[in-house]
Amino acid sequence: MLLECGVIRTTPSAPLPERLRQIHEGLGDVIERHRPQIMAVEDIFYGKNVRTTVLLGHTRGAVLLAAALRDLPVADYSPAEVKNSIVGTGRATKAQVQFMVKKLLRLRAVPSPSDAADGVAAALCHINTARFGDLARRAVGTP
Repeated sequence: MLLECGVIRTTPSAPLPERLRQIHEGLGDVIERHRPQIMAVEDIFYGKNVRTTVLLGHTRGAVLLAAALRDLPVADYSPAEVKNSIVGTGRATKAQVQFMVKKLLRLRAVPSPSDAADGVAAALCHINTARFGDLARRAVGTP
Protein backbone atom coordinates (compact mmCIF):
# COMPACT_ATOMS: atom_id res chain seq x y z
CA MET A 1 0.00 0.00 0.00
CA LEU A 2 1.37 3.38 -1.01
CA LEU A 3 0.90 5.89 1.82
CA GLU A 4 2.31 9.01 0.22
CA CYS A 5 4.07 9.90 -2.98
CA GLY A 6 5.41 13.16 -4.26
CA VAL A 7 8.41 15.40 -4.67
CA ILE A 8 9.87 18.19 -2.59
CA ARG A 9 9.82 21.40 -4.60
CA THR A 10 12.42 24.04 -3.93
CA THR A 11 12.55 27.70 -4.86
CA PRO A 12 14.41 27.72 -8.22
CA SER A 13 15.86 31.18 -7.66
CA ALA A 14 17.14 30.36 -4.16
CA PRO A 15 20.84 29.76 -3.58
CA LEU A 16 21.93 26.10 -3.45
CA PRO A 17 22.35 25.99 0.36
CA GLU A 18 18.77 27.23 0.82
CA ARG A 19 17.42 24.69 -1.66
CA LEU A 20 19.28 21.90 0.15
CA ARG A 21 17.77 23.08 3.44
CA GLN A 22 14.30 22.96 1.86
CA ILE A 23 14.90 19.38 0.71
CA HIS A 24 16.30 18.35 4.09
CA GLU A 25 13.40 19.87 6.03
CA GLY A 26 10.76 18.60 3.60
CA LEU A 27 12.05 15.06 3.83
CA GLY A 28 12.34 15.40 7.59
CA ASP A 29 8.63 16.25 7.69
CA VAL A 30 7.80 13.12 5.69
CA ILE A 31 9.95 10.96 7.98
CA GLU A 32 8.32 12.42 11.10
CA ARG A 33 4.84 11.93 9.63
CA HIS A 34 5.26 8.28 8.63
CA ARG A 35 8.05 7.00 10.92
CA PRO A 36 9.57 4.54 8.42
CA GLN A 37 11.94 1.80 9.57
CA ILE A 38 14.33 2.28 6.66
CA MET A 39 14.91 4.63 3.72
CA ALA A 40 15.60 3.26 0.25
CA VAL A 41 17.71 5.57 -1.91
CA GLU A 42 18.77 5.30 -5.53
CA ASP A 43 22.44 6.03 -6.11
CA ILE A 44 23.46 8.83 -8.44
CA PHE A 45 23.40 8.10 -12.16
CA TYR A 46 26.67 9.31 -13.62
CA GLY A 47 25.72 11.00 -16.87
CA LYS A 48 27.61 13.14 -19.31
CA ASN A 49 26.62 16.40 -17.61
CA VAL A 50 29.06 16.80 -14.72
CA ARG A 51 27.19 19.78 -13.27
CA THR A 52 23.97 17.78 -12.96
CA THR A 53 25.83 14.90 -11.32
CA VAL A 54 27.40 17.28 -8.77
CA LEU A 55 24.02 18.87 -7.98
CA LEU A 56 22.47 15.44 -7.53
CA GLY A 57 25.32 14.59 -5.17
CA HIS A 58 24.53 17.65 -3.05
CA THR A 59 20.85 16.72 -3.01
CA ARG A 60 21.64 13.14 -2.06
CA GLY A 61 23.73 14.47 0.82
CA ALA A 62 20.73 16.41 2.16
CA VAL A 63 18.61 13.26 1.89
CA LEU A 64 21.18 11.10 3.68
CA LEU A 65 21.60 13.72 6.40
CA ALA A 66 17.83 13.76 7.02
CA ALA A 67 17.98 9.99 7.57
CA ALA A 68 21.14 10.05 9.68
CA LEU A 69 19.87 12.75 12.04
CA ARG A 70 16.86 10.52 12.77
CA ASP A 71 18.90 7.29 13.11
CA LEU A 72 17.09 5.93 10.06
CA PRO A 73 19.04 3.24 8.23
CA VAL A 74 19.51 3.74 4.49
CA ALA A 75 19.42 1.03 1.80
CA ASP A 76 21.31 2.16 -1.29
CA TYR A 77 20.58 0.79 -4.77
CA SER A 78 22.08 1.54 -8.16
CA PRO A 79 19.71 2.69 -10.91
CA ALA A 80 20.27 -0.66 -12.68
CA GLU A 81 19.35 -2.60 -9.51
CA VAL A 82 16.12 -0.64 -9.15
CA LYS A 83 15.18 -1.15 -12.80
CA ASN A 84 16.05 -4.85 -12.70
CA SER A 85 14.00 -5.37 -9.55
CA ILE A 86 10.93 -3.61 -10.93
CA VAL A 87 11.01 -4.39 -14.64
CA GLY A 88 13.33 -7.39 -14.92
CA THR A 89 16.11 -5.62 -16.78
CA GLY A 90 18.64 -3.05 -15.62
CA ARG A 91 18.30 -1.26 -18.95
CA ALA A 92 14.59 -0.49 -18.60
CA THR A 93 13.30 2.87 -19.75
CA LYS A 94 11.75 5.43 -17.43
CA ALA A 95 8.35 4.69 -19.02
CA GLN A 96 8.72 0.96 -18.32
CA VAL A 97 9.56 1.63 -14.67
CA GLN A 98 6.58 3.96 -14.34
CA PHE A 99 4.27 1.39 -15.94
CA MET A 100 5.45 -1.36 -13.58
CA VAL A 101 5.13 0.86 -10.48
CA LYS A 102 1.54 1.55 -11.51
CA LYS A 103 0.88 -2.14 -12.21
CA LEU A 104 2.57 -3.52 -9.08
CA LEU A 105 0.74 -1.14 -6.76
CA ARG A 106 -2.53 -1.30 -8.71
CA LEU A 107 -2.64 2.47 -9.07
CA ARG A 108 -5.06 4.24 -11.37
CA ALA A 109 -2.30 6.43 -12.77
CA VAL A 110 1.47 6.59 -12.82
CA PRO A 111 2.80 8.62 -9.88
CA SER A 112 3.45 12.15 -11.00
CA PRO A 113 5.85 13.77 -11.57
CA SER A 114 8.15 11.08 -12.90
CA ASP A 115 10.66 11.60 -10.07
CA ALA A 116 7.96 10.47 -7.64
CA ALA A 117 7.68 7.17 -9.53
CA ASP A 118 11.46 6.79 -9.25
CA GLY A 119 11.25 7.10 -5.47
CA VAL A 120 8.45 4.53 -5.30
CA ALA A 121 10.52 2.21 -7.52
CA ALA A 122 13.46 2.45 -5.09
CA ALA A 123 11.14 1.53 -2.21
CA LEU A 124 9.73 -1.43 -4.16
CA CYS A 125 13.26 -2.52 -5.02
CA HIS A 126 14.11 -2.61 -1.33
CA ILE A 127 10.98 -4.61 -0.53
CA ASN A 128 11.85 -7.10 -3.29
CA THR A 129 15.48 -7.32 -2.20
CA ALA A 130 14.61 -7.76 1.48
CA ARG A 131 11.99 -10.38 0.65
CA PHE A 132 14.43 -12.31 -1.57
CA GLY A 133 17.10 -12.09 1.12
CA ASP A 134 14.71 -13.50 3.71
CA LEU A 135 13.80 -16.38 1.39
CA ALA A 136 17.45 -17.11 0.64
CA ARG A 137 18.37 -17.12 4.34
CA ARG A 138 15.49 -19.52 5.12
CA ALA A 139 16.55 -21.80 2.25
CA VAL A 140 20.05 -22.23 3.68
CA GLY A 141 18.91 -22.24 7.31
CA THR A 142 20.62 -18.98 8.32
CA PRO A 143 18.84 -16.95 11.02
